[in-house]
Amino acid sequence: MEANSKYRLLFEAIEVQEVFKDEALQRAVYGNEEIQSRKYSELKAYLYDLILRSLQQYDEQTSIDYQLKSLLQSVRSLYRRRLLNDCKHLLRRAKKIALQYEQFATILEVLDWEKKLAYANADIDYFDAHLQNLQEEEERCLQQMSNIKTYQGLFYRLYLMVRKNTVRSQGGREQVERIKQHPLLADEEQCLSFRATILYYRAQTLLDYQLRDRLSFYRQCKTLVELMETKPHLLREDASEYISVLSNYATSCGYLKRYDETRIALQKLKSIKPKTIDDQLKIHRQYYNNYFSLCIDTGKFEEGLRILIDHLKDKYLFERSSFFFQYFYIYFGVEDYDQALTYLNEWLSLPRSVEQQDLQHLARLLNLIIHFELGNTILLSSLLRSTQRSLQKSGRYNTFEQFFLACLRQASQAPGLRERKAVFENSLSKFEPTFLQFCMLARG
Repeated sequence: MEANSKYRLLFEAIEVQEVFKDEALQRAVYGNEEIQSRKYSELKAYLYDLILRSLQQYDEQTSIDYQLKSLLQSVRSLYRRRLLNDCKHLLRRAKKIALQYEQFATILEVLDWEKKLAYANADIDYFDAHLQNLQEEEERCLQQMSNIKTYQGLFYRLYLMVRKNTVRSQGGREQVERIKQHPLLADEEQCLSFRATILYYRAQTLLDYQLRDRLSFYRQCKTLVELMETKPHLLREDASEYISVLSNYATSCGYLKRYDETRIALQKLKSIKPKTIDDQLKIHRQYYNNYFSLCIDTGKFEEGLRILIDHLKDKYLFERSSFFFQYFYIYFGVEDYDQALTYLNEWLSLPRSVEQQDLQHLARLLNLIIHFELGNTILLSSLLRSTQRSLQKSGRYNTFEQFFLACLRQASQAPGLRERKAVFENSLSKFEPTFLQFCMLARG
């Protein structure tokens, strides 16, 4: 059998496999032939490289980055054959595209080639007329690149703090305040490019989120969405940041109860055409995450259940574990307490991470509520004691937690529905503001 046929057989065999089994692939390719492990390894390696080249060729047709690299590779080939006028023509095309998409590294390469062509031609007149401008343009590009890198560093530091929720500690809040005083975050005038401006506003939204300034968070998110939409060609090239920004905007609208704007943001998220698998996953995750939050915040649990069922149909587009808390809220809202407890237990059984500490704390309290609703009085008594010990050990047994556990303990011991209702009514006015603030942790 020819080698080309073996490549095709291997590709087709891999395509139909649901679970990778190397022995089955070998049988599909070689049948009863004797298998040489070295030849088979070479076959797999060649097929892998062939697929990568095919993917690259596809991306070259759709990616600006690949188009620019292709143009510069063509310049290099033409230069080696001393077709210098053709080189100049391609460099003009590359520079125009690079400026439009703020590809500063490519602009530097183009400027370098322009000097190289002039040198190859011994074009002293060109050097005399343009050398100063070329050097100034290079310096400007380097400053813009440095400016972007600094903003990226600030953004990623804040992003890590958000995920770890470091602002809860005094030291963490001081770190956030120090970053807020960074000279580049003083105002938008410090930004040397559109990309830097986007990072400036993204950093500002994270600062507002960390410092719980919800009105400013909303305003910054809205400004950022409007700013990004002024450059639709950049969104067509890379929608990844736009997806995150829209998601943050939808969240900020929810904080201020601007639910009509939330729905507009959700429609925009849904209408984005993903260019990568990662974008597809992010759109699905952010769309449903914000839609579930909208239904929970507005008490539209039946609507939430309908979209939950629709969401579960795309089981290959997300990790269900990232939604367990929202599944819990929706099933709790429609009073399906058994299903709510199922998802809460699934979340509690997940491996723990640094960023989940607040949710672990919240989950313990929600677990008590579920068992109270299910009437598991004996189990609830034990859970109340173990939860109190756990909170005390972790240093999280604060005023709200003490009040909450005492209220639930008193209600669980009340003889009837009327008495339980009286306990809650007496308690509600005292801790409702604190409780509502605490519950926002589940959204954050």
